[in-house]
Amino acid sequence: MSHRLMLRAGMVRQLSSGLYSWLPLGLKVLRNIERIVTREMDRAGALELLMPCIQPAELWQESGRYDDYGKEMLRITDRHERPLLFGPTNEEVITDIFRQNIRSYKDLPKNLYHIQWKFRDEIRPRFGVMRGREFLMKDAYSFDIDFEAAKKSYNTMYETYLRIFKALGMSAIPVNANSGAIGGNLSHEFHIVADTGESEIFYDAAFDELAKSSTVDIAAMQGLYAAADEKHIASECKVPADQLRSRRGIEVGHIFYFGTKYSSAMNAKVTNNQGEQVLVEMGSYGIGVSRLVGAIIEASHDERGIIWPEAVAPFHVGIINLKVESEECTRIADSLYEKITAHGLEVIYDDTRESAGSKFATQDLIGTPWQISIGPRGAASGTVELKERKTGVKEELSMEQALTKLGL
Repeated sequence: MSHRLMLRAGMVRQLSSGLYSWLPLGLKVLRNIERIVTREMDRAGALELLMPCIQPAELWQESGRYDDYGKEMLRITDRHERPLLFGPTNEEVITDIFRQNIRSYKDLPKNLYHIQWKFRDEIRPRFGVMRGREFLMKDAYSFDIDFEAAKKSYNTMYETYLRIFKALGMSAIPVNANSGAIGGNLSHEFHIVADTGESEIFYDAAFDELAKSSTVDIAAMQGLYAAADEKHIASECKVPADQLRSRRGIEVGHIFYFGTKYSSAMNAKVTNNQGEQVLVEMGSYGIGVSRLVGAIIEASHDERGIIWPEAVAPFHVGIINLKVESEECTRIADSLYEKITAHGLEVIYDDTRESAGSKFATQDLIGTPWQISIGPRGAASGTVELKERKTGVKEELSMEQALTKLGL
C-alpha cells in the first residue's frame, strides 16, 4: 500500500530494481524524519559525523566479515585493482576511526553516529522503499570501558529510540530480538504496528495503553515484554495469557550490544585507570530513515490516501482557493498564506484552476494534516472551512478562529 500511495502522491520514482529517486514531496518527509532523529540523538549526547559510502575491503578482512557477509555486499574494484565495497553497515569503519583517535578511558563514553545512504544487494527488492537496495540509515556506535558502562549506553539508546518514535508521531514496540549476522547478545528491534506488517509480534497488552500517552514512560516500558515468538514471551517473559496480544509489525529500528566483537578483531584499546590496555565494549544502533517513510504510511492511511503525523508531514496546512477568479477568495487565501507562513508552518497553496473535487482529493492523497478551503459563499460571509485530515471533521470558522485552531 505505501508503495502505491508514494507513487500516486509523486513522492518517489523508481530508477531501477530497488533504487528510487526522491521527488520534492518525498524528500521533505525524509528530511523531517532525519531532523527529528538528529535532534534526539544529539539530545542523548551522541556526536554526529559522516563516513564514506565506499569502504576498503581490507577493514572487513581484518574483522573477518568480508567473506562471510554474503552476496548482499556489493564488491567493486578501483582502477588500481584495490578491492572496495559499497558499505552495507559501518562497524569496521567506525572502529578504525575510534582506534586512531581515542587512547584513554578519560575520553569515554563515546557515541558516534551518522545518517548515510547504504546499499545491500537484495535478491528480491520489494515493497518500494520498505525493502530497497539503496536506503538511508541512521547508525550509531557506542564505545565504553566495561560492560556496566556499555549497558548504560545501551539503555540510553533504548530510551532515545522510544522518544524518537514518539516524536515522529508513532508508537513503537521494543521487541526482544536475535542479533543475527551483525553479532552480539543483547538486542531489541523496534516495530511500528501496522496491519500490513511483515512480522508477527507478541506483546504485553499494557503497551497499548502506554502508546496512548503523550509522553514516554521509560520505566513502565522497560518492565514490559514483546517478542517474535509466542512461547518465548509466555514462558520466559512470564506474560499472562489474558495479557498477551498479537499484531503485525514493521521493523524500523534495531539496537545491539556486541561487547568486544569488533574491538578484539581490530585491536581497538584504551588505557584504563590502572594504566592497562583494555578492549573497548561496543554497541550498534540503527534506524531505517527511508524505511520509516513507507512504514508510517502503512500504519497511517485510509482509502483516500496518506494521513501524516504532523511532525513529519511535508506541509502542515493546505490552503485551497476554490475560486481563483474571485478577488475576495484570492485576497483571503493570500492573507492566510502570509499569516501561517509567518509563524513558521509549511503551507501548500492550491491556486490552480482544477475542480474543487480534484483539489480536495489531492490534499487527502498527500496527507496534509490541516486543510483550509476558501469559496465564494464563505468569502461573502467572512468564513473558511477547516478540515482535519486525521478525523475528517470540518468546521465553518472565521479566519481568526481557524488560525487559533491551528495554534497560531
